[in-house]
Amino acid sequence: MKPAAPRRPKHHSSVAVGFVSGIISGLARAGASSAAILEHAGIATGTLGDAAARVPVARYAALYRLINERLDDEGFGLFSRPLRRGTFEFLCRGALSAATLDEALDRIARFLRIVLDDLEVEVLRAGNTALLVIAQEQPLPVGSAGRIFAFEWLLRMIHGLAAWLVGKPLALSEVAFPYPPPPHAAEYELVFAPRCTFDAQRLEARFPAASLALPVRRDEAALRQFLADAPASITTLYRRDRALALRVRDALRAALPEPRTLPELARALFLSPRTLHRRLEDEGTSLRAIREALRRDLASEWLAKTARPVSRIAADLGFADASAFYRAFVAWTGTGPRDYRGRFRS
Repeated sequence: MKPAAPRRPKHHSSVAVGFVSGIISGLARAGASSAAILEHAGIATGTLGDAAARVPVARYAALYRLINERLDDEGFGLFSRPLRRGTFEFLCRGALSAATLDEALDRIARFLRIVLDDLEVEVLRAGNTALLVIAQEQPLPVGSAGRIFAFEWLLRMIHGLAAWLVGKPLALSEVAFPYPPPPHAAEYELVFAPRCTFDAQRLEARFPAASLALPVRRDEAALRQFLADAPASITTLYRRDRALALRVRDALRAALPEPRTLPELARALFLSPRTLHRRLEDEGTSLRAIREALRRDLASEWLAKTARPVSRIAADLGFADASAFYRAFVAWTGTGPRDYRGRFRS
């Protein structure tokens, strides 16, 4: 009998507590009480001490709005200069009349250069790949959690706005982050891209250069609705353009340790194998990438948080033997399973 897999939270309805810790990092510097604002948003302060805790999206959106209102700062007190309320609206308006995504991203980068001293944004081309680059120009006036959230938020904001402007998903293939993996790094595949790396010199988000030629399709009426839906429209972490990837990941996890083939998954999801392959490709991922990411995340979690033997973890993840698991884990993390576990215990 295969072991029962723990229930996985519905990521569209809740967010990892690491994102909450980041968003409140600038409150003390701004002279605001994080405890009072968390309480007003319906989030228990004790939640922050539990790395595995999750917060409902509605409460996270309420927290987002409360911080903006209390600080009059759409940058949450994370930057050396506040981004006064209305900054995001004018950023959208500046990009709205652009003809193409390329022009819109250039306007976004130039606008942010005016209002942000700490981080600089630019878009580069490397053959068939475009790079959205966010580089740190000067130290941010917050600690590590605040710095991490500043990069997370700015990337999500630009990426979300870009996808909205062209009216279709804009899948990122890979993102390199300029900091070590945070406690909620396992969420990054679902938030940003199927491949995320860390400890880079600057943030680099990769996507097809052909996307830069996409026309901007939104108008003033659409912008009014978009802004009326804020902050929900810009705080949702787990994007709809990855909805199928999430369903595939759930199906793979439910079947562990047995593998599920593409035709089997397609039947379970009421799709043809060809349609499933194409739609995953549209989301910037593949069955193989989703399976590898799931195994990596579960292996890391079980090694760090349980005493389950390495051989048992290998079997529960569907590996033929412990040596195959060892090779895979070294490829994922650069270290062996026992060394990884020892690092957390020490």
